[in-house]
Amino acid sequence: MSKIPVVFFGSGPVAAKSLELLLSDFEVVAVVTKPKPSHHRGSFPVIDVAVRNNLHIHTVTNKKEVSDLIASTPFRTEVAILIDFGIIIAQDVIDYFPKGIVNSHFSLLPELRGADPISFAILSGQAQTGVSLMLLVVAMDEGPVLACGVQELDGTETTPQLTDQLINLSDNLLKSELPRYLQGESKAVEQSQLSTLIPNHPDKPSYSHKLTKQDGELDFSKPAEVLERQIRAYVEWPKSHTKFNDLDVVIITAHVASTNGNAGTREVIGKELYVYCSKDALVIDTLKPAGKSVMGALSFINGYGKYI
Repeated sequence: MSKIPVVFFGSGPVAAKSLELLLSDFEVVAVVTKPKPSHHRGSFPVIDVAVRNNLHIHTVTNKKEVSDLIASTPFRTEVAILIDFGIIIAQDVIDYFPKGIVNSHFSLLPELRGADPISFAILSGQAQTGVSLMLLVVAMDEGPVLACGVQELDGTETTPQLTDQLINLSDNLLKSELPRYLQGESKAVEQSQLSTLIPNHPDKPSYSHKLTKQDGELDFSKPAEVLERQIRAYVEWPKSHTKFNDLDVVIITAHVASTNGNAGTREVIGKELYVYCSKDALVIDTLKPAGKSVMGALSFINGYGKYI
């Protein structure tokens, strides 16, 4: 059985991993991606995967360049796949493909539209998230949905761990559902109708946003369970940071203890480092002082006691 030809739009690390997995079942006739910046050192994941697999590469930096590429370059595909692209797509590009552009979005739409649904699923303490295969429209993440896959959360996931789970879920969905769509065996459903068709499916839109370094500042006026989720959600970027007196530290892992004190104050109890929050305390397991390596709390207590 011949592979389905597709054009792949993607730029980031999630796109690179997804592209590598798709190659087993799809013929990727072209990869459209951002160029490697001149100042960038080291690997550039999507381009590296494409070069390694002898794929045709087209680099673009903005919406107009994508439109110009599509206007000047014929692609023999009915459909395109878009994952982690980072450039807005204009209507003329969507219209070029007879079956549209299928965007694999890592949430259960209409929940967590926007730039960083994975981190926000952890941050908000959801019991489940998932992947939605959406037909791309110009409005942000508002297109009709071809299929959804659910990923249960147990409350211990970090963003990198959940990302890997969702990449695999996305790949399985694309390989099972995209052929059905192209053969006319399934059709897209408007997001407003999904909750009437799927039990317990989110029924109202919510949104994530692109994270900044400021988002990573730990606010101890919040409950400890909220900050513990933040630490897991932001472990790669923007990281969860605070000051112990005048020492900058990044908290890598922590857990919650049911004890209370003045929010923001620190205390060593036994061999553990507590930071009191508005409710309960955050017990620091591992942390990274500025300019140093990651260390356990006890090592920090022994070496940096004057900052506690």
